[in-house]
Amino acid sequence: MKILGISGSPRDEKRSGVYRLVETVLENTGCDYELISLRGKQISGCTACLGCANDNICRVNDDLTPLRPKIVEADAYVIGAPNYYSSMNAATHAFLERWFQFRHQEGNTLWGKLAVTVGVGGADGRPVPWEMEKFLLYNFIEPLAKVSGQGAASCFSCGYGETCKVGIPTMLFGPDPKITDDMIPDVAKQPEVMKAAAAAGKALGERLRNGHDRMAVTQAMQARLMAMFRETV
Repeated sequence: MKILGISGSPRDEKRSGVYRLVETVLENTGCDYELISLRGKQISGCTACLGCANDNICRVNDDLTPLRPKIVEADAYVIGAPNYYSSMNAATHAFLERWFQFRHQEGNTLWGKLAVTVGVGGADGRPVPWEMEKFLLYNFIEPLAKVSGQGAASCFSCGYGETCKVGIPTMLFGPDPKITDDMIPDVAKQPEVMKAAAAAGKALGERLRNGHDRMAVTQAMQARLMAMFRETV
């Protein structure tokens, strides 16, 4: 079994809480995996050109093109992104938008696979996994677990964190905060978050090894998606 991990964070792997959590999930699966960072990659959103309608292959030629075979070959995914404005960042959103290429003519390339979603925010990472879940459901992928943590908002390093009246340091610690290293959030220093990431990885690995039934998952996710549509009508 092979798992594809995606870190949508623009930060390098040493500074990125997203990368750390995705890596922790993967390390605990007991499966082969590959972890790819979207940092520095040029991936556009879907252009609605419908060039993929005939054969489910996107015609936009950018840094997603070499990733397509990896998406196809993977049995499961661990996808993480930072929280921007209570949503996932643009790079991860564009990456997932382009999965539209797999949906035409009942294309079942991704049907019945599994995923763990990861979100990290300066105040709260929870909105991100919930948003990712919609993309997964459209491809009948089961979102097996959600992991979220609090990371270091850019306000802590922008140079104005102590004086900005609407920055994250002020929101978290009150007026005129004095920024010190120990007050900057770090997922690695959040035991419950790291424990949740490890547990998600173990659960994902166990599902993949113990008779994972893609058809059963597909049917369950189809029913879940249809129910979601009925609720919005």
